[in-house]
Amino acid sequence: MEYGKIISVTGLGGLFELVGSKKDGAIVRSLEDKSTKFVASRVHNFSHLESIEVYTSRENANLVDVFTAMQQSTEPLPSDKDGAAVKAYFQKVYPDMDFERVYASDMKKMVKWYKLLKANEVEIKLSQAEENEGEQAGEVSEPEVEVAGVDKREE
Repeated sequence: MEYGKIISVTGLGGLFELVGSKKDGAIVRSLEDKSTKFVASRVHNFSHLESIEVYTSRENANLVDVFTAMQQSTEPLPSDKDGAAVKAYFQKVYPDMDFERVYASDMKKMVKWYKLLKANEVEIKLSQAEENEGEQAGEVSEPEVEVAGVDKREE
């Protein structure tokens, strides 16, 4: 399963693999229970994990950078239900995060998503196209990006 095919769907908890798309929605497979369903775009919004950015004390960081820091850390993952433990975890693992603008619910969601990605053996890296865009002669395209951690409408 490729990280580039993983999406978040507003109104639905968890993460999904994008199986196919139609003009009026998408066919997605849940990473939790492996169920496949059609999700209408007029009711739900879709966010590729590759396009989600997190507020930091410097420039915004891609979610893959946070997941990579989590992967390289020796800190044990906290329960995604304990907001204080999650915040303390990220203060150790990713201290550049802007803790005033990234909500506790976003941090909890990042822990939950990370666990789902690891359980499904998803290699956490940007797709080749995303990597090449950033390397081209200083040209940085402006992809449609969510900022502030993760999509608030999902809750």
